[in-house]
Order: sequence, then structure tokens, then C-alpha cells
Amino acid sequence: MSRVPAGWIEIDWAHPAFARLAAVGAPVAQAVGQGADLRDVLNAHAERQDLRTAGGHPLRFIPQGALPSGAAYEAHIAATGGVPTRDNLHDFFNALIWLYWPRTKAALNARQASAIARDGIGAVRGAVRDAATLFDENALIFLRTDDAPERCLTGFDWPGLFIEGRAAWGRSCAVLPFGHALLEKLVAPYKSITAHAWPVHVASLEAAAQTASIDAVLADMLASADLTTSDFRPLPVMGIPGWCEANRDSAFYSDAAVFRPGRRTSAKPGQKC
Repeated sequence: MSRVPAGWIEIDWAHPAFARLAAVGAPVAQAVGQGADLRDVLNAHAERQDLRTAGGHPLRFIPQGALPSGAAYEAHIAATGGVPTRDNLHDFFNALIWLYWPRTKAALNARQASAIARDGIGAVRGAVRDAATLFDENALIFLRTDDAPERCLTGFDWPGLFIEGRAAWGRSCAVLPFGHALLEKLVAPYKSITAHAWPVHVASLEAAAQTASIDAVLADMLASADLTTSDFRPLPVMGIPGWCEANRDSAFYSDAAVFRPGRRTSAKPGQKC
């Protein structure tokens, strides 16, 4: 039987960071709170959705103790379909992302497993695994229909992105949380939480908001991209309109310790859909 993880009841499912996950996440949390085993509840969803790894193995959530000694986590998932899952918020959100973004998670897992098979497990992950890990743990998908929002993001132009460009949010740019460590931090949010934003050009925010559609696009992108950590853009998420009541006051953005100046190159060519 699962124990209820610390912080479980503090999840605000109405918050924009969690709202897309609420339809499944809230009932799973409730079931575990009533004594159900977390993995059993998750597996019912995985079976219903016929979730699979990139190699075709049926995805199942297994106890952490079922991971063989010395086995690499990502390699084990790729080889067996078994996702070691502990009774904590970190692994709970990881599982929810598998349920909501199955193709993207499978693509990331395949890239990780391929790198492990090629290079082994060492003290240094290597560029591809570093980038895949950042995506998996802390990515925020930054959707935009025109260039202006990404120029502000890339150029650390926080007033342009959050103050002068505030009306663009929901019209020409939007975000979709992906990283499960990011979601865990947002259960008890603080001002300096910073995501690794992954910019994606889309024709329509409404169409891109359909998870299955953007999931397929991201999976294809990640399967073949030359992943590096420079593909990401830092984004202080408490500055996103609607994510924090305090950011309605423009003075919120004057905190240079959070909204830092900096310089960035333009987005990598081809990073669009």
C-alpha cells in the first residue's frame, strides 16, 4: 500500500501549472489518499492508454526495489517497460507526464538509453544525456506563433516579455509544463523558480494546446535533434501572467536576482513545427 507523500494535499490543481494534469492527477491523488497503491492506480491508466516505450514494451510502473542492483534507470525502462516509481511527489509527477506526454517521454528515454548503451555510465553524462535530463526534469514548452515573444525570452528582455508584452500571453505565446522536478517545486512555489524553456513555433496556440498533437511533434523533434543544453532558455516561471498574483504589479519584475540580464543567441534553426 502507498503512503500519502508529503505535500500531496498541497497540490493546487486549479493552478495553470497543474490544470492540464488535473483530470487524471487529482483522482490518482485521491485514490492513493484513500489507501490505493500508487503504482496500481497508474498502471490502470497505462494499460487503458496502451502506453509503450519507443521499443514497443508495454509501460508499467514498478516498485523502486524492482530495479536490479547496478541497472541504469533509463536503460531498464527501455529494455523492459518498467518505470521504477517511489511513493513521492517527484515520481508521481514523472508518472503523470508519462500519461500525458507518452511519445515525448518515450523519445527522451530512447535517447538516454542509446547514449548509455554507447558510452556506459560514468561520472559525466555527456551532452545528449545532459540535455535530455534537463528536458525531462525541468522543461517548460514555450509555444509562440510569432517571433516577438521568443526574441524577448532569448534576449532576457523581461519587461518586453512580461510587462509590455503581457497581452501576448494566450494570444501569441503560451507555456506547457513538462519537467516533473519543475512541477514538484511548484507545489510550494517561490519567486526564483526557473524553468528550462524549450521554444517551439506553432501555427496556432489552440491547435498546439491539444496534448496529443504537440506530443507527437516534440517526440519527432527529440528523436533526431542534436540535443545540447544551449537549446534551452531560462524562464523565471513566477513571472508568467496568471501564475502568481504578485506579478500583477510591474514592480515584481524589478528583482534582478530573479529576472537577470544576460545575452543569448537566436533560436536554433528548425526548432519549429
